[in-house]
Amino acid sequence: MDSVTTTPDDRRRCSVLGIPVDACRDVCAAAIGLHVRGGGRIVTLNAEMTMAAREDPDLGDAITSADLVIPDGAGVVWALSRQGIRVLRSPGIELAWSLLSYAARHHWRVALIGAAPAVMESLRQILPAKHPGLDLVMAVDGYQSAERWPGLESELLKLKPDLVLVALGVPRQEIWSVRLSEDASGLWMGVGGSFDVWAGTKKRAPAWMGRLQIEWLYRLIQEPSRWRRMLCLPAFVLEVLRRGERVSR
Repeated sequence: MDSVTTTPDDRRRCSVLGIPVDACRDVCAAAIGLHVRGGGRIVTLNAEMTMAAREDPDLGDAITSADLVIPDGAGVVWALSRQGIRVLRSPGIELAWSLLSYAARHHWRVALIGAAPAVMESLRQILPAKHPGLDLVMAVDGYQSAERWPGLESELLKLKPDLVLVALGVPRQEIWSVRLSEDASGLWMGVGGSFDVWAGTKKRAPAWMGRLQIEWLYRLIQEPSRWRRMLCLPAFVLEVLRRGERVSR
């Protein structure tokens, strides 16, 4: 069995506009190391979530109390670079996929929560085929009645999964994970639209757009209704420039 080790010193907690984010040498090693130490919550931070967290105290608290906050968005990476902190962008979808691969090889129990019923049905077939040996102990879509959620949550906690991937959208997935993981072990991670991509109902931006850091434009083309949400991006840039955050000595 392969072994991956890390230490708490593998990451350095920084902040962007007052919202915490971790600078890591290897986000996957940091996540696996977190599992070794009993588990915790992982948040993937981008510019949109940063701005939302400044307005939503519950989301802000969920990010602040997370055990690992990775720089998912190009804007966050840019803001950190202005502080003299050089990190690579770490897309949450790629970390989640790496953790699924690791889970299959190391006999972790995995739970999937969220997305549409058809998407979850596809994932029940696709993920075990892509990750032979994957122990998928729960796969529940996010379109459950209010009456069903307490029972599903109780069942999830009894299963004691090693990895819980939650696709309920921001901020619901982060706030829900705070409540459920309070007395639980394992890794809990919000994955946004990753399930839709894995199921093939949505596509990621081409690699060249990622290199140019304009994946946001691809998402806007796919979902024009997101334009109002995208207004936070120039606001984020202006606020970073206004505050003039620099590396602390």
